[in-house]
Amino acid sequence: MNTRRSLRTSVAAIAAAGSCLLVGSPGTSAAPQPAGPSVQRLYWVHVDTATGEQYRALAAVNRRVAWVAGEEGGVLRTTDGGQHWRDVAPPRSGKLVFRDIEARSARRASVLAIGTGTDSRIYTTLDGGRHWAKAFVNHAPKAFYDCMDFWPGGRHGLAVSDPVGGKFRILSTRDGGLTWQVLSDRGMPRAVDGEFGFAASGTCLVAAGHRQAWLGSGGAAARVFHTRDRGRHWTVTDSPIPAADAGGVFSLAFRNTSRGMAVGGDFTAPDDPAVSGITRTGGRQWIAGDRTHGYRSGVAFVRGRPGVLFAVGPSGSDISTDGGRRWRHFGRTPYDGVQCARDGSCWASGPGGAVGRLIVR
Repeated sequence: MNTRRSLRTSVAAIAAAGSCLLVGSPGTSAAPQPAGPSVQRLYWVHVDTATGEQYRALAAVNRRVAWVAGEEGGVLRTTDGGQHWRDVAPPRSGKLVFRDIEARSARRASVLAIGTGTDSRIYTTLDGGRHWAKAFVNHAPKAFYDCMDFWPGGRHGLAVSDPVGGKFRILSTRDGGLTWQVLSDRGMPRAVDGEFGFAASGTCLVAAGHRQAWLGSGGAAARVFHTRDRGRHWTVTDSPIPAADAGGVFSLAFRNTSRGMAVGGDFTAPDDPAVSGITRTGGRQWIAGDRTHGYRSGVAFVRGRPGVLFAVGPSGSDISTDGGRRWRHFGRTPYDGVQCARDGSCWASGPGGAVGRLIVR
């Protein structure tokens, strides 16, 4: 286990600004913008990881603890708010492509690698990355796993593969990611020919409550699948996000089991405004939200701030303070993923070793 070069980064104070929201980047100025109640001045603080790896996989535990995993098999962990990062990658993972990491603490995490055949796999650690269990290796030649998520408590979780035999394939764990089983596809609706998931930020599959989860798709159809029984049975609903060969639903976020958000677009047209999707019915119905300022691969609700969301992509970040009805662009740093922890802190990660940290107080 090697230790990456550490660095310290100053974190600018975030001051309250009444009923106005001031967003921007360090060293830049921005005029106050109208916003909803109880929001404040904020911006991304860029945290250097001392690497050039692209980190599409991100797990935000709290304002001090976060994990990222990358395109070259790297896994980093910080326990001091990004001042120092430790290389905690599984042994001999350099040829793997990590696209999702889910962490419950500074010690417990699972990381998912994508690819055909045995390239799709999951590792789990219980001791902060000192040791990893090879929890799952795919042996189905047509399976390609995209993302995973866990319910609160961390024992139960799901992972999803692109369709095999005409249906999305679901993995389930009941022991915190140490072992995984392929679930029967009898309760899964058939996929449209050419429909698949996007392994863009580890958020094409999200869980909420104690038994519910949602899965977004793209390609020939841009839809949202929903389960109420931990993956055994699913329903499916069209999303307002247009389908395209390289487009559809890339990321989902749910504030609770009723209110959710979908973002995406077409990753071959990263600057084109992209329709978002809003549900207030737990995914039974979706309506069109405002257009984000470009294709977005990640979206997250801010804990404790109802209606406040961030969405990120290659052209920068957007913020909404009204549940996605309006989006405002701020910051042009490209990010792939964004997550907000239970304490209200938010993190983003992306290409060139980029990690951004933003605290909402």
